[in-house]
Amino acid sequence: MGVFDGKVAVITGSGRGLGRAEALLFASEGAQVVVNDLGGGTDGSGGNKSPADEVVAEITKAGGKAVANYDSVATWDGADKIIRTALDSFGRIDILINNAGILRDRMVFNMTEDEWDIVQKVHLYGHFYCTRHACEYFRKQRSGRIINTSSQSGLGNLGQANYSAAKEGIVGLTRTVAMDMAKYGVTVNCIRPLASTRLLFSPGLIEGFKRKAEVAADGSLGLNFGVQLNEMSNDQISAALDTIRPDYVAPLVAYLATDAAGNINGRTFYISGGEIGLYSEPEIVSSIFKDGAWTVGELTHLIPRSLAKGLTHS
Repeated sequence: MGVFDGKVAVITGSGRGLGRAEALLFASEGAQVVVNDLGGGTDGSGGNKSPADEVVAEITKAGGKAVANYDSVATWDGADKIIRTALDSFGRIDILINNAGILRDRMVFNMTEDEWDIVQKVHLYGHFYCTRHACEYFRKQRSGRIINTSSQSGLGNLGQANYSAAKEGIVGLTRTVAMDMAKYGVTVNCIRPLASTRLLFSPGLIEGFKRKAEVAADGSLGLNFGVQLNEMSNDQISAALDTIRPDYVAPLVAYLATDAAGNINGRTFYISGGEIGLYSEPEIVSSIFKDGAWTVGELTHLIPRSLAKGLTHS
């Protein structure tokens, strides 16, 4: 018996990468899976049924149950059709994994309106649309699990203003939907994964990393990944990226979808390779006080000596 026997999971963007790994694991644990994937390029262009169909075929061959869906998460009606596919095919929905995403990287002074809008649509709107439609049913059945996919880029990343804004918006969405749905037995959590997917580690991006003087502030990739890409051969990079494959991420997502994780709600997790971390929630770390309003002159004198002490221009 699997931990998801009798349950139905909808996994968006599951034709490749993280979503594919999640779909295969959930199916192996007994879930009936809706494999949603538009099948477009990393920039969201085009469409192809093959990625979703191939994952369904792989699940079916292994004895599992799955159906494909090719609708876009970036539209209200598309998201509704994704959720309805679960209801029409399996009669219910228990788990929603929001995973679909694209990239349109550009320095902010060159970013176009379309490059901004489409990334918000796929990531932030896509998370909301699918969540909104799923929560109708979760509320009625008084149970459900939602796991959203954010990114470390939400904390800031060069040339990704659109992606960063969308991904950090997903964290805020997670917290609030967790509050909205808690009394109905629904939990909503979020991951910031670092994994070797086509979206995050394309050959072009690897070459860009190698050309940079340093990859991160400490010259490393990720929190504790510790590889110097600019000093490594392509074979060494491939070997290093093999240690952060998408299938390393899937077990955490699966755990958060189990009944055993019912006490975890509105939280964000880091995962890469064998490392899993729980992010702290934002808090005020320093304050100044005054009766009444501050003047600009007072703040000019006091903030450099208190709140901004030690801060540097990054």
